[in-house]
Amino acid sequence: MTLRFGKTERSVQELYRDDPERGDAVAFGRRGALKGTALAAMGAAVGGAIPFAGNMSSGTLPALFARPAAAQGAGGQPAVLRMDGKGQLILLQERPLVAETPEHLLDEAVTSYANHFIRNNGQVPEVGTADPRAWRLTIDGEVNTPLTLTVGELESRFPVVTRQLQMECGGNGRALFSPQTRGNQWGNGAISNAEWTGVRLRDVLQAAGVKPSAIFTGQFGADPHLSGATDRAAISRGMRLAKAMDEDTLIVFRMNGQPIPHIHGAPLRLLVPGWPGSLSQKWLTRITLRDRIHDGAGMGGTSYRIPQRPMVPGSNSNGADFVEMESMPVRSILSSHAHGSRLPAGTRALDLRGAAWAGDDSVRAVHVSVDFGATWTEMQVAAPANRHAWQRWTGRVALPSDGYYEVWYRATDSQGRMQPHAAANWNPQGYGANPISRAAILVG
Repeated sequence: MTLRFGKTERSVQELYRDDPERGDAVAFGRRGALKGTALAAMGAAVGGAIPFAGNMSSGTLPALFARPAAAQGAGGQPAVLRMDGKGQLILLQERPLVAETPEHLLDEAVTSYANHFIRNNGQVPEVGTADPRAWRLTIDGEVNTPLTLTVGELESRFPVVTRQLQMECGGNGRALFSPQTRGNQWGNGAISNAEWTGVRLRDVLQAAGVKPSAIFTGQFGADPHLSGATDRAAISRGMRLAKAMDEDTLIVFRMNGQPIPHIHGAPLRLLVPGWPGSLSQKWLTRITLRDRIHDGAGMGGTSYRIPQRPMVPGSNSNGADFVEMESMPVRSILSSHAHGSRLPAGTRALDLRGAAWAGDDSVRAVHVSVDFGATWTEMQVAAPANRHAWQRWTGRVALPSDGYYEVWYRATDSQGRMQPHAAANWNPQGYGANPISRAAILVG
């Protein structure tokens, strides 16, 4: 069905695609309620009756139209990564390689290699050694005794630990900002919770003897700059010493019990859980301790930094009053049902499950709504496998009839901070967007 737009009639989909604000005004009218022809047209657009249409508010586009589009391939569908052993990841960029995991593929307690997202900053290096255990790591800078250790020496000299750890790109959720920001337009799928095996960074730093002057790290990897320049690092980030000394910050050499796959940083990488994934340096070669904030590639300005005070969305900033992005904000995913799922007629309940996490904090609660936020049902949230692991959640919601529904899901962290209704604290690089998520479901 169509709605009149000036002198032209367009479908609801076309209205929202071409001019979302105008489409919203035409569909909802001045009174902010769907009825009559507009309601019928909206129902036709989403594929069925809308049982809770009375709760839909103007200014909120239906999730079927509003969820951000991924990079488009042939036929207008999301481009899909083609890589041996990998699942149907959404290909956001080929150079450098960036691929997102759809939420429904994260329906496992421990993220498999197949479903682990990919975020590169430069070229993929050649390992250059037949024996991964011979790979060398240097510890230097503000230490008493600089060290150069092979992977084999790390494993034999220090206690080896295994932990389930969340790792999330600092730009996860970037596509949810309005207006659009720079960078890969991630949805919610730049997250993983694999099982990592390695040694604690603090044990290695203590063996080198940390000087009182040390306050920050700088880490380096073997990945060449995207341009091929040999005098430029693809990325070189650092963190406060306190995070480096956290018991869950690891130098890892195994993922899910196996040697780390090459695309994920083999044979050695950092794993800095709960903070931006850019700190989890792949193909790790060196960690230096510094007496000042690190100034490597990916540091300073607006890079992995967020405003201390709100800025006008769409405006520019040099980042002078920004601060380092550290613990990631609370977020949740729905993994039991893919966005756009169609269920059999007569389905009267949804058994839902997903995951939630909150950086250095834990998740207190997860709530779900199927009536556009009018009422919320609390889900059951499991304890994490260990600190810095995500938490799985489950629950059931009732459906009164066939039709179009939106599953809204939100998490609340241990500090009482809840996912907001819209992405907050807009910034030019698009960090920290964690609004309530909505998945479209059609029954019948």
